[in-house]
Amino acid sequence: MSVINTEIKPFKATAYKDGKFIEVSDADVKGKWSVFFFYPADFTFVCPTELGDVADHYAEFQKLGVEIYSVSTDTHFTHKAWHDSSDTIGKVKYPMIGDPTLAISRNFEVLREDQGLANRGTYIVDPQGVIQALEITAEGIGRDAKDLLRKVKAAQYVAAHPGEVCPAKWEEGATTLKPSFDLVGKI
Repeated sequence: MSVINTEIKPFKATAYKDGKFIEVSDADVKGKWSVFFFYPADFTFVCPTELGDVADHYAEFQKLGVEIYSVSTDTHFTHKAWHDSSDTIGKVKYPMIGDPTLAISRNFEVLREDQGLANRGTYIVDPQGVIQALEITAEGIGRDAKDLLRKVKAAQYVAAHPGEVCPAKWEEGATTLKPSFDLVGKI
């Protein structure tokens, strides 16, 4: 079953952010745009490149009013140790949620049950807590923060402009489409 257009399920977890442990819940997500960025495990190979790429673009996400939540099935203690020992992860300023109970990964339907690890899943969540976009890739395929920014901007545009849609490769400021009877077969 797809989780697109469904509200995120309730959760509570501990995250590492800015040198301390914080509590994060579904209530924190309401009222703003959010990205949940699931990855398999700390101290691995593709994962730090992805989290570092998102960290490099974090200020751009913040300007759009978007909070990033990285999530793995590691503990918040492991996130701190990784943050303290890796120059790449040391750049991360967004909350790094620990999901050792696997509940959040299950809620987002991204858990590999047989391994207790999350797949590489990216979820764009609107201010009502509804999942507007998702991407899941195989373990060896890293994601791109620039493309994620583009998708967030498209989701925000569509939310602010009912009746319009963003075509393939849409970039901010580009022409959108207004689906109508007259447009059928003309694209």
